[in-house]
Amino acid sequence: MLQIELWKKVAIWLVVVAGLLLALPNAFYNRVETYNDSVAATGEGEGWPSFLPSNLVNLGLDLRGGAHLLAEVRVQDVYATRMQSMWPEIRDRLRDARAEVGTIRLQDSSDPSVLQIRIGEAGGVDRAVQLIEELARPVTSLTGAGATDITVSAQGDVITVQLSEAEKLATDDRTVRQSLEIIRRRIDEVGTREPTIQRQGTDRILIQVPGVGSAAELKDIIGTTAQLTFQPVISRTSSADTAPGAGNEVLPSLDEQGVYYVLETAPVVSGEELVDAQPSFDQNGRPAVSFRFNTSGARKFGDYTANNIGNPFAIVLDGEVISAPVIQSHIPGGSGIITGNFSVEESTNLAVLLRAGALPAGLDFLEERTIGPELGADSIEAGKIATTVAFIAVLVFMVASYGLFGIFANIALMANVVLIFGLLSLLGATLTLPGIAGIVLTIGMAVDANVLVFERIREELKTAKGPARAIQLGYEKALSAIIDANITTFITAVILYAVGSGPVRGFAITLGLGILTSVFTAIYLTRLLIVIWFQRRRPKTLEV
Repeated sequence: MLQIELWKKVAIWLVVVAGLLLALPNAFYNRVETYNDSVAATGEGEGWPSFLPSNLVNLGLDLRGGAHLLAEVRVQDVYATRMQSMWPEIRDRLRDARAEVGTIRLQDSSDPSVLQIRIGEAGGVDRAVQLIEELARPVTSLTGAGATDITVSAQGDVITVQLSEAEKLATDDRTVRQSLEIIRRRIDEVGTREPTIQRQGTDRILIQVPGVGSAAELKDIIGTTAQLTFQPVISRTSSADTAPGAGNEVLPSLDEQGVYYVLETAPVVSGEELVDAQPSFDQNGRPAVSFRFNTSGARKFGDYTANNIGNPFAIVLDGEVISAPVIQSHIPGGSGIITGNFSVEESTNLAVLLRAGALPAGLDFLEERTIGPELGADSIEAGKIATTVAFIAVLVFMVASYGLFGIFANIALMANVVLIFGLLSLLGATLTLPGIAGIVLTIGMAVDANVLVFERIREELKTAKGPARAIQLGYEKALSAIIDANITTFITAVILYAVGSGPVRGFAITLGLGILTSVFTAIYLTRLLIVIWFQRRRPKTLEV
């Protein structure tokens, strides 16, 4: 009457053993981690066999310490870049109609995100506006449906071109999303574990990276824009006050003090068209960075070098000229090398930044904090005490209330905690202080299912049913209540994870996993222990 199939028994024990093997590395491994030159995770455990699972539970920022940054994206920078990149296209379009519009001159504007163009024939202003408006594109966002990306207006012989409000909103959203993704790539490149990188508000990004020695180290990784461009050189000068002329700019040399270059603002190729960048060495054995363009970039790079042999060509990184070599020959294939006064570490970091992609806009760091590991150690110690107290209290209560059956429930509770840590290790989840609170809550809730079953068994025994039948009915009749209660709590955990962030998610993860393991241990493991005991002892009466 009270039977469990052999395959079910084997499956239950296999799950428990697998959970134990997954959880054990957290007890045996030395959690030593290195970040750059400081201490971080080695993943090496003394005496732990290499063929067994070795994943560890990641500790969150509040437990391990690390860096916290709140950055604001300078979305206005992108407006100016967009308009500068449009100027060559507008200029070429108006040149084709020079007979109607006359001369074309770009005027200096106090707002870099606005283009002001003066034409020689005031009577052709309507035609010029029409030609420029033909370059407008639909706004690619739900909020800007039906709008175009630019607005064109005229006053006298001066035409003003700027981004539309709908395009600015769409650009802001794209810029922040792109910045968030690039920051994530840069942090992933250096191998940090479980960073928190998420958007806050319309133009801010929260960055939390456990294990980083200081906020300054984190800013070194993500604070550089790494905007790489290849721009034509007009002249070289020793004065930063040289008037560049419309459509040009003056940028300093990175390596040569007091040397400046007058460059065309519109780049021939930009870093967005890079597909790879690796640290290397030049022909003289000095550190350098080799790069490779995509098909479009390779074609533009090849065409320009073919048509400008003998002319200098500036490689610009974040507003500084790294080098301005003279084009010696046609460079097909879209690959090349960036040289400069780099150290090996600088060339490696530059390659990482270029490979991850350029930030579309600069960042202003509004808040930065370094959280020391001492605070995390105190939190872990407090969490251990809370968990131990809760664990002992539940064990004592169950034994006092249900005797031998309470001992079975306690064994299942121990297995439950092991399974939680095994799942956390398997998933590579991050354990935070709220996560510890979720585990403590799970310990308190885990025996609820057993209490329902045991109370139901007591009721069945009062109706003069035999022990075997009482146990069987107790599990059958309590099952629906157990499932209903845990499903509602699990749905709550899922909602918390979906809409929450940071600490809330940490709590939701351990709570959700705890519900799954609690149901498994209560319905299957505790029942298996009771069945094994009953089949061996064959008691005539039950003391529950």
